[in-house]
Amino acid sequence: MRDRQKQGTKPVGMFEVIITRRKRFGWRWQVCQSGKIFADGFERTRPSAKYHGERALFFLLSQAYLRNRSAAASED
Repeated sequence: MRDRQKQGTKPVGMFEVIITRRKRFGWRWQVCQSGKIFADGFERTRPSAKYHGERALFFLLSQAYLRNRSAAASED
């Protein structure tokens, strides 16, 4: 842990997709990291909520990768 702080990097929390039942109305999905919600939505079926939650997670991760890649390219 101390080595990371010396190098200027910080520990990164894990993202998670949470799917909860909303009584008779459907399913709510959320993409969270350390309690902070990054994306959320509502679907009628559980498979649909799972798909959209995982899709949002993939989108967040791909955007972070592209942002880091473009920043590295601009430093060259």
